[in-house]
Amino acid sequence: MTSSLPQPPERPLYLVPGEDRVDAGAVEKSMPSGPGAAGQDQGQVPPGLVGAAVPSSPPLAPSPLLEAQPLAQVSGGGPVEAPTAADRPTLVSRGFRAAGFMIAGFPINVFAFVAIVTLFSVGVSTLIVWVGLAVLLLATKVVFGLAAANRALIRGTLGVDIPAPRISYDDSGSFWQRYLRRLTHPQMWRNLAYLLISFPLACFELPLALVGIVILPVGLFVLPVIAAVHILLAKALLGPNTTEQLEEKAEHLQASRARGVDAAEAERRRIERDLHDGAQQRLVAVAMGLGRAKSKMDADPATAKALIDEAHADAKLAVSELRDLARGIYPAVLGDRGLDAALSSLAAKCPIPVDVRVRIDPRPPAAVESTAYFIVGECLTNIAKHATATEATVNAWREERPSGDLVIVEITDNGAGGAAMRPGGGLSGLADRAATIDGVMTVVSPIGGPTVIRADLPCVW
Repeated sequence: MTSSLPQPPERPLYLVPGEDRVDAGAVEKSMPSGPGAAGQDQGQVPPGLVGAAVPSSPPLAPSPLLEAQPLAQVSGGGPVEAPTAADRPTLVSRGFRAAGFMIAGFPINVFAFVAIVTLFSVGVSTLIVWVGLAVLLLATKVVFGLAAANRALIRGTLGVDIPAPRISYDDSGSFWQRYLRRLTHPQMWRNLAYLLISFPLACFELPLALVGIVILPVGLFVLPVIAAVHILLAKALLGPNTTEQLEEKAEHLQASRARGVDAAEAERRRIERDLHDGAQQRLVAVAMGLGRAKSKMDADPATAKALIDEAHADAKLAVSELRDLARGIYPAVLGDRGLDAALSSLAAKCPIPVDVRVRIDPRPPAAVESTAYFIVGECLTNIAKHATATEATVNAWREERPSGDLVIVEITDNGAGGAAMRPGGGLSGLADRAATIDGVMTVVSPIGGPTVIRADLPCVW
């Protein structure tokens, strides 16, 4: 049994790339059921957790100890590298990305400008003979397609993901009425505005990018600034507007609040059940034993002494159960010494060897630490009971993101795999707990193992 290592590996085991996280509100219906694995539930899991099985990838053979590897196999693709500090964009890479974006964007924007001007000019001029309606219909399709192409270009070259706005249309009425609604939709004109503005920008950016390739200071300091301005323009016109963002956030918060209430209610019932079935029964037995001992104290001192000894043992058991219950609510070691020591204490109690690697500095908020602790504790319990595993690995690290830092926890075991997700089980409770702080859980459990459970917990929500 090992505790935290003084020299953790540079990269943790990654079976699920960070950019391909699966929201805990979805359910993977194609997941095969099977015996064991770290994700095996004892009960049922509500639609709160994704169990993403990987039948298409060959199962990884169990090793003596699942060491953290820089590369790991992912379903449907090749190896994926874990993001590290070395992978973050440097000053030089930002300059080259900006130059690549400007050079690659020039032909797209020239084509967009020519196509839009031609289609709209022909469409408007031929409206009198009805041919213009068909031309404008084609122009509408072209505008939305070019907007999607620009979002893909920005994502591929600059690494900035601009989500496509959610557009809802009223499909009632005739074909031309529906088309007219699409033509007059505000997002149509926002896309058109971006494409028209991008043409003069592209004419300015192309020579600047060529100069930046030759003159180093321009490439390092000027091009990234111009690209950042272009990103702001794209987010304002190609991305969701403020109303859509607020609606999406409100829906997310509503779902998160509902799941948080459910998780809190389930925790309350668990505490009530543990008190009723554990410490309360012990204390009742203590009271009854002391009462019997009191009645026999004068007539049969020996029996009274035995009853007092029995009541004393029950009292110590009740204290132990209350201590365990308090530790289940919030362990003292977590508050006093942090997540590293708390996870090491969980590993020490696990019946199989657990390798713990924690790299979290500075300490995250208490809610994040508590959520990570209980996720690891539940997973290790499931591993010991169901996975038929011989080793397990716990990796926890803090990762910087533009939207705020994340604490990422991964629990890996070399058990049988094939974890089955059922409504109402333990893993669903963990997903609900993570959702209360906008966290996301992902499970990979191919038949034959290994099973990886990952939780991405934001430090700001």
